[in-house]
Amino acid sequence: MTPQELENLAHLRRARDLIDREYARPLDVPTMAAKALMSPAHFSRQFRAAYGETPYSYLMTRRIERAMALLRGGASVTDACMAVGCTSLGSFSSRFAEIVGMSPSQYRRRGHDAVRAMPSCVAKTHTRPDRHASSRNQEVRRRHAA
Repeated sequence: MTPQELENLAHLRRARDLIDREYARPLDVPTMAAKALMSPAHFSRQFRAAYGETPYSYLMTRRIERAMALLRGGASVTDACMAVGCTSLGSFSSRFAEIVGMSPSQYRRRGHDAVRAMPSCVAKTHTRPDRHASSRNQEVRRRHAA
């Protein structure tokens, strides 16, 4: 890697750290891009190239990840939605179902005893939403239906 590429990655990491730290705050691409010292369009392209998803998609995945933890802890769907920075319960529920594969209410009702017994670092890795898994699952379902 060239020194310039390494510097760009460091800037992108600062923006990603901002998302990880401030996920509950209203964040938009221009704010994230400013943290990376890039224009919004350039930042979006570079972020997607480096991390495989758009900045907004990454932000929503982090929000859903945090909401999953709140729901496992007994929070209501509305409280979890608001706590992670989402303002529309409908949009939150749709995105949650898209990423997790079930509605927030269904996820909340599921048993989570095994996750509670895990060390938090293991639970975080085990329960991290995989945005690409839902696409793979849909493809498998389509193949079986055909």
